Amino acid sequence: MSSQGEKGHVSLSELPQPAQSPRRPFSRLAPLKWILTLVFASAVCYTFQPATGGIQALWDERDGHVETAALCPQATALSPETNAGLFKSLAETYKTDSFLYRAVELLGGAVRIPTQSYDDLGPIGEDPRWETFGPFHDYLLKAYPQIHATLELTKVNTYGLVYVWKGTEESLKPLLLTAHQGKYVWGRGSRDDKSGLIGIMTAVELLLEKNFQPARTLVLAFGFDEEVSGRRGASALGDYLLSTYGENAFAMLVDEGGKISEQYGGTFALPSVAEKGYIDVRVEMAAPGGHSSVPPVHTTIGMLAELLVHYENNPIEAKLSRGTPTYWHAECLAAHAPELPSSIRSSMKKASSSDKALKAAQDELFKDPTFKALVGTTQAIDIIGGGVKSNALPENAMAVINHRIATDSSVGAVQEHVIAAFKDLAAKFNLSFTAFGTSITGDAPAYGSLALSDAWGTALEPAPVTPTGANAAPFQLLSGTIKSTFNAHRDLTEDGIAVIPSLVSGNTDTRYYWTLTPHIFRYTHYNAGTGSGLSGVHTINEACDAQNFIEMIRFFTTLILNVDESTAL
Repeated sequence: MSSQGEKGHVSLSELPQPAQSPRRPFSRLAPLKWILTLVFASAVCYTFQPATGGIQALWDERDGHVETAALCPQATALSPETNAGLFKSLAETYKTDSFLYRAVELLGGAVRIPTQSYDDLGPIGEDPRWETFGPFHDYLLKAYPQIHATLELTKVNTYGLVYVWKGTEESLKPLLLTAHQGKYVWGRGSRDDKSGLIGIMTAVELLLEKNFQPARTLVLAFGFDEEVSGRRGASALGDYLLSTYGENAFAMLVDEGGKISEQYGGTFALPSVAEKGYIDVRVEMAAPGGHSSVPPVHTTIGMLAELLVHYENNPIEAKLSRGTPTYWHAECLAAHAPELPSSIRSSMKKASSSDKALKAAQDELFKDPTFKALVGTTQAIDIIGGGVKSNALPENAMAVINHRIATDSSVGAVQEHVIAAFKDLAAKFNLSFTAFGTSITGDAPAYGSLALSDAWGTALEPAPVTPTGANAAPFQLLSGTIKSTFNAHRDLTEDGIAVIPSLVSGNTDTRYYWTLTPHIFRYTHYNAGTGSGLSGVHTINEACDAQNFIEMIRFFTTLILNVDESTAL
């Protein structure tokens, strides 16, 4: 995931209902055996795990008659049936040392080709740094002969890759898998996100080697500049896919995102179903200059400093709202986290209909600053500048304030908040005030000026929230696939993981794919252990555990087969 590459929801009107099990590919509710807790995803999300019957009964007896499990139901593992023989054969392959060596070499070969992105990259065809993607494409051609002999390849904006594996049933909506070209495999991109790309390609190559022919078309789309916002890569890919397939043309989309996390004795998968919005607000101050020996009471830097301190002291209020991904997290925490204080559990049980109970739960949950940051719109003053010489009054001063917008808020709401926060101080210092192209104070004479703007023109609304309720077939299928993969890779006979919707704090390439499907999942099937999953990412110590990578390949294989067999998508 990127950072102002990412440097990025519409809130749901009602809560998801308990998952049911109509028939395949839905999974049936299994006894909840693990316990979930909340964790920051992708950039740290909160989660939880099903509880054993004994603990569950104890909670229900202690906290009231309401079944806590009903707040956060779980699906059962889902494995291919029509292709059960193929699935079993591949499972045996995954266990061999020869395949482990092959997979590690495939990823290692990709990582050894440098494909870093830079903030100051010039146009493609003019900046030679883009040319590093050429050797990477040559590597893919050599490493995956079956794919390049069978799938249709289209290059979009020179370095974007779209592979199409045509299915036999044209009436079925395609599956879209995306990634970006960016016992340990060490190297930049081994975790973010070449492992995802190579995992997808390896899974498809294996299926081709086994002579599998899909009924449902499979589309692979790989961007090349996600780390710097994807404006040339995923943006062009999104336009191409929209013009080729149309709106809402795909059954579901899986991109990088939330991972598997081990927290508080439980194991949980965190597919993100939302992304926060984004805006950088540029604050510019101007006033007369002069010699510093005869200074005014407040220079532009002094005035700007007071404005910024006032802004930091008056942030947008964070509020846990019903029908948002973070509220669902809290519900699941109440349902399945044994270490959660009983007061929070009791409050969340009543929160759907009691504002008092919701506020009580919020007050407790917000004691964790990470959770509070996920819930609300955050602000951070990240850039500041002004002045050119120690004996010259600064005529200009500026700052940039980064905002990550809550899923139930908007860019407009943030702009209104900034205007309200600065309006009185602009009057105090006798400054003309312009905000986002509109004059706030009119044409009256002023000592100086204050202007607010979208710093880079990259404001982004929160993403639409992916459906996760009882009738959301894609989410049910994904959940069953995750469970099947996790359990099979460890030879578990009972459920060893819980799958819950999560929220990523940053933005992915999916911002360019919103019109392609309402079922967008940001999920990387990678066991991050007890950390956030970001340890080592974007650093010299970036690494991918070999067995984790094998499991990732298994996940993509299982997902492709499950989606292909589904009659509910």
